[in-house]
Amino acid sequence: MTRPCALITGITGMVGSHLAEFLIERTDWEIAGLARWRSPLDNIASLIPRINRGDRVRLVDGDLRDEASLRRAVQEARPDYVFHLAAQSFPKTSFHAPVDTLDVNILGTQRLLNALRDHAPNAVVHVCSSSEVFGRVSKEKLPINEDCTFHPASPYAISKVGTDLVGRFFAEAYGMTVLTTRMFTHTGPRRGDVFAESSFAKQIALIEAGHADPVVKVGNLKSLRTIADVRDAVRAYYMLVTVNPIAGSVYNIGGTHSCTVGEILDALIGMSPARDRIKVEVDPSRLRPIDADLQVPDTTRFREHTGWQPEISFEKTMRDLLDYWRDRVATNGSCHLIR
Repeated sequence: MTRPCALITGITGMVGSHLAEFLIERTDWEIAGLARWRSPLDNIASLIPRINRGDRVRLVDGDLRDEASLRRAVQEARPDYVFHLAAQSFPKTSFHAPVDTLDVNILGTQRLLNALRDHAPNAVVHVCSSSEVFGRVSKEKLPINEDCTFHPASPYAISKVGTDLVGRFFAEAYGMTVLTTRMFTHTGPRRGDVFAESSFAKQIALIEAGHADPVVKVGNLKSLRTIADVRDAVRAYYMLVTVNPIAGSVYNIGGTHSCTVGEILDALIGMSPARDRIKVEVDPSRLRPIDADLQVPDTTRFREHTGWQPEISFEKTMRDLLDYWRDRVATNGSCHLIR
C-alpha cells in the first residue's frame, strides 16, 4: 500500500519548512516540495540528507508563474494533500511590486488549482489566504470572525482577497475539496527579516555581536497584532486537512496573545543583555502608506471543528526567534544587511 503524498508549495519558506518537519515526525506521508530552482535551501537544511537519500522527501521544480511547470509537478507528485503556501508574502514589498504580487498570488493560485483539477482532482487542498484580507477593521468588529467584510490595506492584501476567492470558486464550481485559512500573525524561527518582529530580533542580534550600532530601526509600533507560533500554525494546517475536511470551508486561525508591535519590540529588547544601551528610531521608509492596524481573530469556528489550540507561549516564540537570529549572526554576522 502506497503512502499518502503531501505537496507543499513554498517548502523552502518559514512555514513550509516547519510543516515538512512536522509531517516527517508525525505522519508516514511522502512529501513533495515545490521549489524554484533558485530558491535558497537554508530553511530546509535539516531535510537535505533525506532528500539526497530519497527518504520520504523530494523537491519538484515549479514556479507559480509557469502553469506548465505546475502541471508537471502535480503529475509527478500525484498528491493526496496539497498545502499551498507559496506566495509573494511581504506586504511592504507589494507596494513596490504590486503587479508581481497580484500575478504570483492570484494567478499563481489559479494556475495551481487548474493543474490539480486536471491531474489530482480528489486531493484535499489547503489554500493559504491571510488575515490581511480584513485590513482596516473598526474596533466594533473585534474580534474578527470569518464573516467580517474585506477591506485590504496593501496590494499584498488585495492579492490575498483574490487568492481567497479563487479557492472558494474551485470548491463551488468544480467540487474540489479546497479549504481556505486566514492565518493571523505567526512567527518564530526562520521568519523573514522583512517582517517587523523578525527585523527587530535580527537587529538586536547584530547589536549584541557588535556588527551594528545600538539602534533598532522601526516602523509603526501602534498596530495591534495577535501572535501565534509557526509551530502551532503548521499543526493547525495538518488538522485542517485531516479532521473532517469540508469543501469550501474558510477558517480564521491565530494565537491568543494580543499586543502592539511596540510591545513585541519591548519584549525582544528585554531579552537582550544589551537592553540598557539599545535605542529605538523610527525609519520613515518602514512605514506603509496604509496599515492593517487591528488584527485580533475570533478562531471559534476552527477550534470547535478541529479541537486545535495554540500551545506555545508568546515568550517562547520571541525567545526562539531571537535565538534563531543570534545563531545566524554568529555564523555569518558581517554579511547581514539591516532590513
